[in-house]
Amino acid sequence: MQFKNPEILYFLALLIIPILVHLFQLQKFVKVPFTNVAFLQKLAQQTRKSSRVKKWLILATRMLLFSAILFAFSQPYLSKKNIDKKQHTFIYLDNSLSTNSKGKKGNLLQIASQEIIENTSEKNTYSLQTNSEFYEEISKSELKNILLKTKNSSKKLDLSTVFLKISSENKNKTNTLNNNILISDFQTTYKKKFTNVTPAFTAIKLTPSQKNNIYIDSVFISNENTENFTVNAIVKNIGEKQNNIPIAIYDDNKLISKQSFPITENEEKIIQFTIKNQPNFSGKLELTFSDTFSFDNIFYFHLKNTNKINVLAIGNDSNYLSKIYTEKEFNFTNSSLQNINYNAILKQQLIILNEVENIPEILKNRLMDFSKNGGHLVIIPNEESDISSYNNFLSKLKAGKLEPKKKDTLKITNINYNHPLFKNVFSKKVTNFQYPNVRSLYPISSIKSSKIVIFENNTVFLSQINTNSGKIYLFSSAINKNNSNFLNSPLIVPVFYNFGKLSFKHAQLYYRNSQENKIDIETKLGKDDILSISNSESSFIPLQQTYQNKVTITTNQQPTEAGFYSILKEKDTIAKLAFNFPKEESSLDFLDLNEFKAANKNITISTSIKDVFKDIDKKNEVHWLWKWFLALAIVSLLLEILILKFYKP
Repeated sequence: MQFKNPEILYFLALLIIPILVHLFQLQKFVKVPFTNVAFLQKLAQQTRKSSRVKKWLILATRMLLFSAILFAFSQPYLSKKNIDKKQHTFIYLDNSLSTNSKGKKGNLLQIASQEIIENTSEKNTYSLQTNSEFYEEISKSELKNILLKTKNSSKKLDLSTVFLKISSENKNKTNTLNNNILISDFQTTYKKKFTNVTPAFTAIKLTPSQKNNIYIDSVFISNENTENFTVNAIVKNIGEKQNNIPIAIYDDNKLISKQSFPITENEEKIIQFTIKNQPNFSGKLELTFSDTFSFDNIFYFHLKNTNKINVLAIGNDSNYLSKIYTEKEFNFTNSSLQNINYNAILKQQLIILNEVENIPEILKNRLMDFSKNGGHLVIIPNEESDISSYNNFLSKLKAGKLEPKKKDTLKITNINYNHPLFKNVFSKKVTNFQYPNVRSLYPISSIKSSKIVIFENNTVFLSQINTNSGKIYLFSSAINKNNSNFLNSPLIVPVFYNFGKLSFKHAQLYYRNSQENKIDIETKLGKDDILSISNSESSFIPLQQTYQNKVTITTNQQPTEAGFYSILKEKDTIAKLAFNFPKEESSLDFLDLNEFKAANKNITISTSIKDVFKDIDKKNEVHWLWKWFLALAIVSLLLEILILKFYKP
């Protein structure tokens, strides 16, 4: 039993006063002389005893009366929580794309929202976290209005972020009873997010009724020639074998071709379409099939004949560079120090300073401007380099310095496989690699460089230094055949080819929503000009950085819908992009929460939103007892009246 006003119970100590009065109030008897009272002695003794019993009864009823009144005013109650504590419920509602599927009662997200509205209490306050928004300290009516407007989002919220928000919310709320409820389908993308320090919560799992899903995973182009190209759609099947699945390809909204295909259980299949060449192709692939998810049955991509990347090599005339930077993808120019066209430097995307002995001051200044405007620079020292000239240039770029030359034969033995230069180059780490070597080198001293290729003594052969706008790739050794056999190694082609490809990020076939994408747009902007991205339904201004001959835009949380988007310069369309929903949402792999519950006592599992909220209300239900004490006080008063009226000693 608990009390709302426990301080009133201190007045119970005052009940000692009537007890003391009763004990010390000695009744004085008056002697009345009679001629003969011997026969009255026995009757007098009996009357005195009866009078004492009556007084004790009256005292008891009065003590009970006052005690009951004091208890009634202290407002006693029975409950599992303190009545002075506020009730707050944190709700995480997963509105990711995977919850836009049918369960036993209907659409998972809609039914979950409706059951929350029906079973929450008007007395409590709530905080609602969805994948896209957070609402703090809201009433039930506000919660209802928000839930009725909640739609599925391509954004995926990490559970660690949810737990951090829960901890922050609970920390800021004093004298509050907190309940944490997570409502999700708990796809395996959440795996390994529960730890021993995870705050206590109740997990309500939303389960789709269907157990099969066919979706378009990705698209790539092959067999390009002067007449046509082939669109390859990678289709995946999760579940049982299916026959005659219709798939169509559109150029924007114009139907180009249609076919059907069978697919076996849990198979990945490539469906091909041959398309006639055209300058721009806004492709849309569409599966016509009813399965668990519908959002992944449409796939958008945009194909455009991209501009070639401008690459300038300054210094020695090297045949290997012209073989790597072919005319199909690059505009490659090789120039000696004496014949440099300085006006063309800022028009390049990549410049290779190829084993020059000395860097002239005018070239340093132009390369500095080139780097500041987002250009990528490759520096290969000469065997007889003027070390002071190089270090003066590197100092201006804030790219470290070269140590004095060392003559030492070293093998190149280590590769940073995680570096972007080697993305998709190796299917696995090479163990039987034929190590190239160098005969002399200039050790690199830089505190902010990342190692790409490393010597056997763990010093760097090739490093990357990031500047505020561009990248600098710095070799520690000349790579000509007199000083090294690196030109004969398998690394030479992917390293230099990716120098070029990474120097300008042409628009890809497609991008994914709600993740970071960096895109270079070849255009020039005025001082107050900006680029925007829009389609027929929405428009937004992305993060963008302007350089001499390009603008780098970054998309992150936007756009949220799949489809085609135009990049606008004022009102002119200068590029077109295709966005698709994250493919991870198409998975039908869900967590077994019982495994996590066994390892973490903070987790409670349920399949019913209604039962969880009923249990919370039951735990916090208050049974007031003051009425019973008031009734007891009235009974005590009636008893006293009856004793006084009918009990005659």
